[in-house]
Amino acid sequence: MEPSDTAPEDGRVLIVDDDEGICDILARLVQIEGYEPLIARDGYHAVDLIRSEHPDVLLLDVKMPGLSGLEVMRHARKLDRDLPIVLITSHGLVKDAVSALRAGAHDYIVKPFEHTDVIRSLRSAMEDRGLRRTIRRLSDHTAEAARLRDLLGTSAAMARVSADAARVASSDFSVLITGEPGTGKEIVARAIHEASRRNGAPFVTIECGVLHDTLFESELFGHEKGAFSGATRTKPGKYDIARHGTLFIDDIARMPLGVQAKLLRVLHERSMTPMGGTLPVAVDVRLIAASSADLESAIDAGSFRRDLYFRLSEFVIDIPPLRQRTEDIMYLAQRFLLHTNTELHKSVAGFSAAATQRLLEHHWAGNVRELRSTIRRAVVLADDIIEQEHLGLRRPTAATAGSTSSAPVK
Repeated sequence: MEPSDTAPEDGRVLIVDDDEGICDILARLVQIEGYEPLIARDGYHAVDLIRSEHPDVLLLDVKMPGLSGLEVMRHARKLDRDLPIVLITSHGLVKDAVSALRAGAHDYIVKPFEHTDVIRSLRSAMEDRGLRRTIRRLSDHTAEAARLRDLLGTSAAMARVSADAARVASSDFSVLITGEPGTGKEIVARAIHEASRRNGAPFVTIECGVLHDTLFESELFGHEKGAFSGATRTKPGKYDIARHGTLFIDDIARMPLGVQAKLLRVLHERSMTPMGGTLPVAVDVRLIAASSADLESAIDAGSFRRDLYFRLSEFVIDIPPLRQRTEDIMYLAQRFLLHTNTELHKSVAGFSAAATQRLLEHHWAGNVRELRSTIRRAVVLADDIIEQEHLGLRRPTAATAGSTSSAPVK
C-alpha cells in the first residue's frame, strides 16, 4: 500500500488500545499515510499524551480495562474540543459507538476491521482537523479585523483595510503600508502581527526619521565589540531582537541608501552580518514597512532603491486620510470621548451640533492622531457637553487645506 498523495507532511495520530497486536497494525497504517503514530496501552496514559503531545487524531478502543474508551473521550473533549475521535469497537458494542457519535465522535470502525476502512476514517478525520483549524484561524482573523475597525473606523474604506490586513496576516509576505502621517500605519502593522503565526514572538519597531545615518546600520543589524569607535560591547540589532517575530520599519523613505542595499541583501538571503562581524547569522523575521512619502517619487529622485521597493511591496495596504472617510470622524470622536471620560473620571455627554459640524468640516491634516488630541483637549475643557470653542480648531484656508503634518508616522 503506497502513501497517500494528498496526505499532509505532518500530523500525529494517537492510537489507544490494550491489544499490542492491534496497536502495531494501526501504527503501520498510520505511517503508511505519512503520519506519526503515538501509542497508549491504557486510558490513563492516553489522557496524559493528549495533554502533552497534542495529537491531531485519536484512534480509540471503546472497551479497555481501567479507564474506558468513552471515559477517555470525555477527557479528550475537555482538553481539545476539536480533536477528531475515531472509535474502535466490536460488533457487540456498536450501540455505544453510535451514542458516542451523537456525543461528538467523528467516526467508528468495527473489529475485525479492513485496512481500507481505517485509512478512510483516518483521512476523513485529518480533513476534519484541518477544516476546524482553518475555521478557527479565519475566526481569529475576523476578530482582529473587527478590532482594527474599532480602532481606526467603521467606514467601507477601513473595512477594506481591515480585510486586507487579515488576509495577509497568515502569510509571510513583506507588507508595505502607505498613508499620510497619523492615519494609523503602526496600528495596522501590529494587527497583522497579532493575527499571524508570529504573534507569540516580538513586534519590534524602528523609526528611520530619528536615527543618524552612521548609527542606522548598527541599530538595525547590530554590531560586534570594536566594530567602530565607541563600540565597547557587542549589541544586538532590531533584526535580532525581532527573531521569529515582526520588524516594523517606519518612515522607510528616509533610510540611507547604503542601509537599503544591506536590507535588500538580508531579505534575499535571509541572513545578516552584524557590523564588525565575519559570519552571517540566519534570520527568521517578517518585515512590515511604512511610508507617508511617495516611494515612487523617491525612486525617481534617486533616494530610494527600486529593487528594494519591489521586494517590500509584495502586499501593499494604503490607508486613506480621515478627510476622505468623514463617516469615521464622529465614530472615532465618540470613542475618544468615552476613553478620555474614563481616564479623567468625567462624564461629558457628547458634542453640540456646532461642534459636530466643525469636526466634520475640518481638514484633519494630522488624521486620526490629530482628532484624538483634539477630543482629549476638549474633554478637559468641557463640563457637560463639548462646544465648538472647546475644540480649538481654526477654520480651514486655501493654504491649510492642502497641507499635511510633518510629524513622524506611526
